[in-house]
Amino acid sequence: MARVKRIQKTGSNNGANVGYEAQLWQMADTLRGSMDAAEYKHVVLGLIFLKYISDAFEEHHSKFEFERSQGADPEDPDEYRAVNIFWVPPEARWPYLKAQAKQSTIGQLIDDAMTGIERDNPSLKGVLPKDYARPSLDKQRLGQIIDLITNIRVGDREARSKDVLGRIYEYFLSQFASAEGKKGGEFYTPRCVVRLLVEMLEPYKGRVYDPCCGSSGMFVQSEEFIAAHGGRIGDISIYGQESNYTTWRLAKMNLAIRGIDGQIAHGDTFHSDRFPDLKADYILANPPFNVSDWGGERLREDKRWKYGVPPAGNANFAWVQHMIYHLAPTGLAGFVLANGSMSSNQSGEGEIRKGIIEADLVDCMVALPGQLFYSTQIPACLWFLARDKKNTRFRDRRGQVLFVDARKLGVMVDRTHLEFTPEEIARIAKTYHAWRGEKDAGEYEDIPGFCKSAMLDAIRKHGHVLTPGRYVGAEVQEDDGEPFEEKMRRLTTQLWEQISNGRKLDEAIERNLRELGYGG
Repeated sequence: MARVKRIQKTGSNNGANVGYEAQLWQMADTLRGSMDAAEYKHVVLGLIFLKYISDAFEEHHSKFEFERSQGADPEDPDEYRAVNIFWVPPEARWPYLKAQAKQSTIGQLIDDAMTGIERDNPSLKGVLPKDYARPSLDKQRLGQIIDLITNIRVGDREARSKDVLGRIYEYFLSQFASAEGKKGGEFYTPRCVVRLLVEMLEPYKGRVYDPCCGSSGMFVQSEEFIAAHGGRIGDISIYGQESNYTTWRLAKMNLAIRGIDGQIAHGDTFHSDRFPDLKADYILANPPFNVSDWGGERLREDKRWKYGVPPAGNANFAWVQHMIYHLAPTGLAGFVLANGSMSSNQSGEGEIRKGIIEADLVDCMVALPGQLFYSTQIPACLWFLARDKKNTRFRDRRGQVLFVDARKLGVMVDRTHLEFTPEEIARIAKTYHAWRGEKDAGEYEDIPGFCKSAMLDAIRKHGHVLTPGRYVGAEVQEDDGEPFEEKMRRLTTQLWEQISNGRKLDEAIERNLRELGYGG
């Protein structure tokens, strides 16, 4: 299972396969100039969103214009709301803004357009960026971005059927995360990691919750999963919370462009839980790793800490216990954490982990390869929790935990980032499904070096450490059929040849140095 090192063209495996995302990004990025990527992100994504809702509006406007004789009114907002299309007031329509793109007032006109859209569409209130008129934003470049986006149809019926905007948006989010590095990665979880979580949990029906939802990637992929498997998107209810205001706006826009209805709240999940009574059927999350300033000292008596008070200097087990608290009686959770969560004994973390294990909540642990995340090089893992391992959906798994070591999987997509392939995601997910006893998933079996079903007694013997490498063992090496004695002779001969060649090289270097006047 040696890791394959393979370089792919930019954009080839980010879920963005329309064909021109990379070129569009390159053109847009050249217009950034000296603007910081974190600032530029909202300039570009806000305009792309505006173009999307204007495209969808214009398509229906033409349709209603054609149907005037049948009583349709193309300037009646209710005509659009009846078909789930945002009403776009005249000052916000793209053809009008395009005609004004070269004017020095274009920044103020865009701000007015965003204000008008929020005014007429309450679900977008407080979501859209409205600082295009600021002096620091080059208005000539702003006009060029408008010209660039004008050439793309993102909101008409054909484009929506291909999810053109969703793919562009996804690609741009990943590129901004890469450009911003650690700071940018906080709002974006790599698509392959989200897909793995979703494929393993299979959130078909019920309440789906993400307490630190970033730009809403978990929800988007949950809906994509349901659609891909022939389910009904309306069968799930979405709940999310995000503390960063600008990231919360991204989350709202990300769902709006796909027509996904969800309750996305803004606020600090620990200190202002906006869904205090929610019991979720599925929880998917990628909390920020090892947060030290989460205000834990003010929450020492919180009712969520059933398995122990989390240390004030690290929020990892505050996130874990928050999610356990919000799980329904048969709920399942899958989330990303730093590797330290599997083995740390600092500040009582070991006792909290022990309590969670002894409560038989841990269902599966997956060790991840490095270089998956934009935000950190800290090694990470996936936790999967099950509130009730005896429930009738799967086999009785009480007293057992599945360990998967995926550290050797993945391919390099650029010099610094790695992704799982669809085949690798399917392999890990199918292993979990087979272990759970799902129909059509095949028979589960331990594979040395990759997966192991361990009993609680074995975990106790390892001091309640959950690192998969301790359980899966070493990978079985294939026998190449060469007799041991012959292999030893061949390797010994090769070794002496290398030593001999090394001596000859040393002699040649020494001779050349003497000729240059160095040495004796």
